[in-house]
Amino acid sequence: MSPKISKELAMHRLEQVKENLEEAELLYHKDKLKGANNRAYYSIFHSIKAVLALEPIDFKRHKDVQGYFNKNYVHTNLFPRSIGHKIVQASSIREDSDYDDEFVANKEKTWEQIQTAEELIGLVEEYISNLRGE
Repeated sequence: MSPKISKELAMHRLEQVKENLEEAELLYHKDKLKGANNRAYYSIFHSIKAVLALEPIDFKRHKDVQGYFNKNYVHTNLFPRSIGHKIVQASSIREDSDYDDEFVANKEKTWEQIQTAEELIGLVEEYISNLRGE
């Protein structure tokens, strides 16, 4: 069964994105930086998945989601190239935060991840709004 195009799914994912971002900010303010990096990344990841819900395509692996988004949305200038670089950086920091026992999260870098998530959410909301003719 192939994935279906779903504006409802895209909007549901955007709601999930906002919850992830709120969790990231709460963790950041409690100096739980590894957790904040994780939640900021998932806000970014689900933002991308919201865009992909508008296509008949889906992926299980994070790198496939990111690769497709970069190839079809960033490299075609539907989204700015700068956000593509920030997504790659956020993914790397999330992996280090989650899997590298020796990784020490940095408050400045963690805040950058949260800012990247906020930027991407705004871009995705604008993209979806433009598609819906709002």
